[in-house]
Amino acid sequence: MRTIGLLGGMSWESSAEYYRLLNEETRRRLGGHHCAPSLLLTVDFAEIEQLQRTGQWERSGELLAEAARKLEGAGAELVLLCTNTMHKVADAITDAIKVPFVHIVDATAQKSTDYRKVGLLGTRFTMEQDFYRDRMREHGIELVVPDEPDRTLVHDVIYQELTKNRVQPASRAAYRDVMARLVERGAEAVILGCTEITLLVDESDSTVPLIDSTRLHVETAVDLALS
Repeated sequence: MRTIGLLGGMSWESSAEYYRLLNEETRRRLGGHHCAPSLLLTVDFAEIEQLQRTGQWERSGELLAEAARKLEGAGAELVLLCTNTMHKVADAITDAIKVPFVHIVDATAQKSTDYRKVGLLGTRFTMEQDFYRDRMREHGIELVVPDEPDRTLVHDVIYQELTKNRVQPASRAAYRDVMARLVERGAEAVILGCTEITLLVDESDSTVPLIDSTRLHVETAVDLALS
C-alpha cells in the first residue's frame, strides 16, 4: 500500500476524521491489524482562515503547495488535502508535487453519478465561488446552493462552532431546515461539502441521501493507494 500524505489542520477536527476514516477503510479492506501507511502535516488554520477572509488565495496556494512538497519529501506517494474549501487552490498544489493529488470534487462526483441535481452545503467560499460548481458540472452534476440567509447560517455554524469542536442541537435543527429547502428546489441528494459538517448531521436529518465528501475522498485515496 502506498503511503498517503494528509495535508490537514483546516480544521484539526476534520483532519482527525480523515485519519480515523482512512484507517477504518484500510482495515475494512485488508482485515486484521492493518493500518494505512500515512503522514500528516498540520498547518496553522488561524493563518489560512485569515487569508480566506481577506481574499489572499494566491498566498494560501503558496503555503499549501510548500506543505505538500514537505509531505512528498517525507515520503508521501499521494496527497490528500483534508478540506473542501481550500481545493480552490488545488492547481497550485498539483503543480508543486510529482505524486498524485486526489481531488475531493472528483472523488465526490465519481461516486455520485446516480444524481443529476444535488444540493451543496459548505463554507460561503465553496457555495458561492465557481471552483466547486464548475468541476461538478464537468461530471454532469448540477449544484443547488442555499439562498440567503441560509448560506450565512451554514457558513457561520462551520466557523463559529464546528471548527471549534462545538456541536449545538439548535444548529442541527437549522441545518435540517436548510436541507429541506434544497430538496424543495429539486435536490435529489445533498453533498456535505465541508469536512466538519458530518460532526453535526447524518442521514437521519435528511429526507434525501447525504453525500459525505470526506468519506468518498478517503475511499478514493485508498483505492489509489492499493492499486
